[in-house]
Amino acid sequence: MPQNFYAGLGKYPLLAIPMFVPVGSIFDRSGVALRLVNFAVAIVGRGPGMLPLVAIAVAMFLGGISGSGPACAAAVGGVMIAAMNRAGYPPSFSASVVGAAAATDILIPPSVAFIIYSVLVPGASVPALFAAGMVPGILAGLALIVPAVWLSRNHKMGALEASMPRPPIWASFKDAIWGLAAPVLILGGMRAGWFTPTEAAVVAVFYGLFVGMAVHRTIRVRDLYEILRESGELSAVILLVVSLAGIFAYSLNTLGVIDPRSACSSTAFRFS
Repeated sequence: MPQNFYAGLGKYPLLAIPMFVPVGSIFDRSGVALRLVNFAVAIVGRGPGMLPLVAIAVAMFLGGISGSGPACAAAVGGVMIAAMNRAGYPPSFSASVVGAAAATDILIPPSVAFIIYSVLVPGASVPALFAAGMVPGILAGLALIVPAVWLSRNHKMGALEASMPRPPIWASFKDAIWGLAAPVLILGGMRAGWFTPTEAAVVAVFYGLFVGMAVHRTIRVRDLYEILRESGELSAVILLVVSLAGIFAYSLNTLGVIDPRSACSSTAFRFS
């Protein structure tokens, strides 16, 4: 068991997980998420259903930076849930929209789930998985936007949103330019062959720290401990699941409890 536990973790692509996870926290604390929200609101305007649309769109965009659903939910939820509640949306609806929107990050590259899948399935290419997940991830986001807007208007939610001020487009664009450039740098760098997905995670972390500490100056040195602590806890949960799954798969293969010709064999049922 100790050997298989280590073998489940001792894979180079898995180094991307503890690096992509803190990106969401860094972009939240640096104020990039808030600036992206203001820019999205400036584009779509105000009205019933517009804040849920912005929440889903920003969650999809941040998913293209962090690759982690929980990190994205924390970043978007910290900004959007309070704003939606002030606009008259029920708290349960606001939380549901943010949670469902963050779930699309499993498809939108760079996805931590795709990295894990490439480790567990021999021959699976991480760049190919990223390319294959882009269109389904966008379609999943659109499938959330349509019912969110329809429910908001049909049930008269967000009645106060139309009276809220609309940020100026040009000013909000200048504030959000550093956040808008992040996925271009990360995904474009991988596509151009400048760095691997694991190296892209490191680039994303240092880019976020540069924006937060040098550009916006909203992250201080003493904030780094809290960011690393939260990221370490979340990364530990993910990596423990991966390592224990490897032990479980090894035990099934060694004990011969699953018939290779049928995943629903009677032996497998007796084991369960």
